[in-house]
Amino acid sequence: MAAEELKTGPLEYRTQEGQMTIMGFWIFLGAEVVLFATLFATYAVLFGRTADAPTPGELFEPGIVLVMTFLLLTSSFTCGLAIHEMRRGSVKGLILWMIITLALGLGFLGFEIFEFVHYTHEGATVQSAAFWSAFFILAGTHGLHVTLGVGWATLLLIQIKKRGLTNVTSRKFFIISLYWHFLDVIWIFIFTSVYLIGMVI
Repeated sequence: MAAEELKTGPLEYRTQEGQMTIMGFWIFLGAEVVLFATLFATYAVLFGRTADAPTPGELFEPGIVLVMTFLLLTSSFTCGLAIHEMRRGSVKGLILWMIITLALGLGFLGFEIFEFVHYTHEGATVQSAAFWSAFFILAGTHGLHVTLGVGWATLLLIQIKKRGLTNVTSRKFFIISLYWHFLDVIWIFIFTSVYLIGMVI
């Protein structure tokens, strides 16, 4: 017997499969929290162990970090607008706001790559000190997740152009929005516990 489909409520929640998939993704995000908690703990333990390499106070630049933060937090807002348009049934609105979200995400990645190259030229590499090893792994893991999110959302945009707005495509876009907001939350922790503390201490 086919699963019962609800006639009301958000499109992504109208089938039991959709509800279970979204619940499963929340569990996946719980595992991601454990991953990043481990990386944050490692960073905290190795904080200050820069040996002869530059200290974070010498290299962290507030301007670049603030621009990166602005880009990523704004992308979370535009991602929310995309889901709002999806629930209104506007495919064009969904695509427009997702493209803006991806552009902001790519801007964030561009600044992060620039930052990493700059630090490397200044002598702060994965091999130079335990602190910088922890920093690059933590920030790099977050950047890798953003890169995967950009690729994932791009594939979903291609899919929705072909299939339109359905229970399945709306569920997939809702899940990528959860993923994107999760990355923003992680970045807030990186911004405060890594960059701000690194610039002050």
